[in-house]
Amino acid sequence: MKTKARAIRIGENGQRLSSPVTMREDMTILAVDNYPPFLLNVVSNAWQRMTAAIYRTRFDLGIVEWRVISMLAIEPRITANRICEVLRLDKSAVSRALGQLLAKGHVHFEAQPSDPRKRRWWLSMSGRRAHDELLTIALDCEARLIRGVSPDDLEAFLRVTRRMLANMEADIEAPGDGGADETE
Repeated sequence: MKTKARAIRIGENGQRLSSPVTMREDMTILAVDNYPPFLLNVVSNAWQRMTAAIYRTRFDLGIVEWRVISMLAIEPRITANRICEVLRLDKSAVSRALGQLLAKGHVHFEAQPSDPRKRRWWLSMSGRRAHDELLTIALDCEARLIRGVSPDDLEAFLRVTRRMLANMEADIEAPGDGGADETE
C-alpha cells in the first residue's frame, strides 16, 4: 500500500521524529497532531475567527481588507496583481477588497495612461489611520497567539514556516507529484 510505504520511508530515513500517520484497525490515517498542513490550517482558522470578529465589529472590515491595507502600508502605489502575488490571494478577493476600501475612502488609485485597467493603489489618510488602529489590534492578537512560546521557539517556528513556504513556492513553479516515488 502506497501510504504505508511512505510512512515507513519517513520513519526509516530519519526525516521525522513523529509520524504524520498512524494505524487504526487495518487502516492508515492521518495523525493530525503531527501533520503540519492540518496544524497550520487550524491555527490560521482560529486566528481568522478571532481577528475577523474584532475587525468587523470595530471597523466593518474583514481579514482580506486588513491584509490589503497592510500590504499598501508596506508597499504603497502597487497594482492589484502585486497585492495578489505577495498575499497569495486570488484576484477576485483582492478586487472586492479594493472596491470596499475605495467605497469607505481608505484607498486612492491612479490609472496608468497606457492601460487604464492597471491601477496603482495607496492608502488615503483615513486608510492610514485605519491601518494604525488595525495594526495595534493585530499585534495584540499576535501577543495572545504566541503567549507561552519562548523567543527561541518562535524564531525556530518562523524559520521553519519560511522554509515550508519556499518549498511550496518551488513546487508551484516546478509542479511535481509531491515527491512520491513514481515506481510505486
